Amino acid sequence: MAQTEPKIPIYFAKTARVELVEKISNTDEAWQKILTPEQFRVARRKGTEPAFTGAYHDFHGNGIYSCVCCGTDLFDSCAKFDSKTGWPSFWKPIAEQNVKTEEDRSFFMVRAEVLCARCDAHLGHVFDDGPPPTHKRYCMNSASLKFVERISQTAT
Repeated sequence: MAQTEPKIPIYFAKTARVELVEKISNTDEAWQKILTPEQFRVARRKGTEPAFTGAYHDFHGNGIYSCVCCGTDLFDSCAKFDSKTGWPSFWKPIAEQNVKTEEDRSFFMVRAEVLCARCDAHLGHVFDDGPPPTHKRYCMNSASLKFVERISQTAT
């Protein structure tokens, strides 16, 4: 009998609820069918887009940034700030359980890599030089994100 992986808790902004969902795992071939070459290079191969080139580094929309691979909600635009680094930066994720960190020892340094908790997409890195109240800077790659505009809930 095949062993099923345990479900993980993921927060959904649309419902403002945490739900237990299955992790998402695909082959490289499957990811390449749904991602652009740049998205695949960054999100699945742990690449980095050049500073000041990504779609969201100077973007000021009101909404949610989700994972380009699996659609998991990752960051709210309310937590975005201009870090002047050339990458979209946030002082907190939309929910702690939606992202995870792992030690990254590439490029002769030690950093905390940020991954999508549901599909393990590489998002960027987190640093301890952000603004209050968290003092964190989640420095993300635009290629790993998809922006979803917030729909106004006002009645007409």
